[in-house]
Amino acid sequence: MSIFDAIIQGIVQGLTEFLPVSSSGHLAITQHITGVAGEGNLFFNVMLHVGTLVAVVVFYHKLIWRLIKEFFRMIGDIFTGKFKWSQMNYERNLIVMLIIGLLPLFIMFIPIPGTGMKVKDLADVFSSSQILLVTAVSLLLTSVLLAVGAHCNRKNSERKFKHMQGGSAEGGRETYTIADALLVGLMQVAAALLPGLSRSGSTLAVGEMRGINKQKALDFTFILGIPSILAAALLEGLDAVKSPEGINVEIPVIAVGIIVSAVVGYLSIWLFKWFLKSDKMIIFIVYTALVGAALVVVSVIELMNGTNLFTGQPASLLQTMNFNA
Repeated sequence: MSIFDAIIQGIVQGLTEFLPVSSSGHLAITQHITGVAGEGNLFFNVMLHVGTLVAVVVFYHKLIWRLIKEFFRMIGDIFTGKFKWSQMNYERNLIVMLIIGLLPLFIMFIPIPGTGMKVKDLADVFSSSQILLVTAVSLLLTSVLLAVGAHCNRKNSERKFKHMQGGSAEGGRETYTIADALLVGLMQVAAALLPGLSRSGSTLAVGEMRGINKQKALDFTFILGIPSILAAALLEGLDAVKSPEGINVEIPVIAVGIIVSAVVGYLSIWLFKWFLKSDKMIIFIVYTALVGAALVVVSVIELMNGTNLFTGQPASLLQTMNFNA
């Protein structure tokens, strides 16, 4: 792999990890078009995840530091009997709801009867299909969720505007309930399994549907993503170490990939927050809808012809979807 390749992949990872367009979906599309699965660069992919992890930690370092300090204060109050659920401040509410929001991730490790697989393995099953129908439908679902979320946010703002003397303000609650956190966590699990379903976009939309302020919902989404990105990096890292190829990328190439994905990831977070604040989410709604619709057409043609339109290789919806892994 060259430095140029590292730059390109770093840019793609940084953009798609945080913008609501699905990094897994775009990876599946890229591999489908090029015919390259990319298993040999598994360790490099892990390092790109590390770069995006650095981006979100740096962007939210002030909030993360407040949460760390408040966490230890909360632990102290719990042991001294001073903790009261009804009197939690914003930081404490966020800490508790982040923990609750992560609980659905344990679903990923539930065995699927008769398959020898766990739920998390479905992600590999769907992404390994030579026909991108699942990715296409998931991108369309992302578009629908973003549209519904934007609609709900407008309704929240309109309700708040009616109670004001003048001017305008972003509507919605700033704190989460248990139901809010669990639903967002379940959507994060769905996004992890379905290539094309954007994690940031779908979890943001669920928050907006539940009546959460859109900026607070996005902050919750990105902070919740930190342990998810870290877990993905660790799991892929273990696979990379165990794989026959091992670490087959030069250190300078890895360094460039990390730096580029971190810088682009940081800018992507800033850009996403700006699009959200400016009510310009229509760009992502239209983009995911168009790409999803195009992939549906491509998938139908490939199903009829039995070949990959881009590589000419044989293609079947179930040919590589092995449920007995």
